[in-house]
Amino acid sequence: MAKQLGPKPRIGLLGTGPWAARTHAPALAGHPGVEFSGVWGRRPEAAAELAVASGTRAYEDVDALFDASDAVALALPPDVQAPLAVRAAAAGCHVLLDKPVATTVALAREVTEAVEAAGVASVVFCTLRFAEPTARWIDEQAAAGGWFLGEAHWLGSLYGPGSTSAYAASPWRREKGGLWDVGPHVLSVYLPVLGDVTEITAAPGPDDTRHLVLRHGSGASSTATLTLSAPPEAAEAALTLHGTRGRTEMPRWDGAVGAFGAAVDALVAAARTGTPHPCDARFGLRLTEILTEAERRAARG
Repeated sequence: MAKQLGPKPRIGLLGTGPWAARTHAPALAGHPGVEFSGVWGRRPEAAAELAVASGTRAYEDVDALFDASDAVALALPPDVQAPLAVRAAAAGCHVLLDKPVATTVALAREVTEAVEAAGVASVVFCTLRFAEPTARWIDEQAAAGGWFLGEAHWLGSLYGPGSTSAYAASPWRREKGGLWDVGPHVLSVYLPVLGDVTEITAAPGPDDTRHLVLRHGSGASSTATLTLSAPPEAAEAALTLHGTRGRTEMPRWDGAVGAFGAAVDALVAAARTGTPHPCDARFGLRLTEILTEAERRAARG
């Protein structure tokens, strides 16, 4: 049964890596409307260090953290995240998931079914849907309609020459590449504006680069070029829409901590009202379905 939220909901954190330390923990520690109830990690010493830095406590037993929390945020590799999200939901905790929810449809479906069976709220942290400039822009374009073409390229340099990114040590990113790491960001914009994906064409490019051509339920089409291996000088994230009102470019956004705070607010609102958020676990499942099909088609060349 889903936990009822008090005036100041208790939110725990699962994960101790760079993304957790740089985004989740600072946002939870600095959020005036929630209590940061604790940290659990696969490495207890890392959890202890992050807990001290964040003014909370570390848990060696993840179930104990579930007991001490009304909700949990997960900052873990996707296929580690999924089974823990299932356990959290079964414990009655509302869940703030990272993207992608999982890299297999079966695991993503298990998360969705667990969330729905327990009646807990869920939000998938797709940064662009919660960062104020981009979230507002997405809502405006979805309301305006009339778009027939989307063009996106997300050229990350995580594995580019000279990269010193802390995220480059991530095994799942190395294995799955830009399609799975930055692809969810692009899809999180396209789906609410252009409609669900109905057809996919995908082709491989250099290194982990993938080129997608998508058909949407509205009749619009879109393209996306995704990579984590661009030279630093070429790195960029951009998305443009073309339609009856001309063209519009997605605005820049500043960091992820503020966006994550907005995602926390969205989870709390969904838990209090019982109204699902558009970026919930079922949306996360749909992203996994699309990415799985794109991966399959790209592998066929």
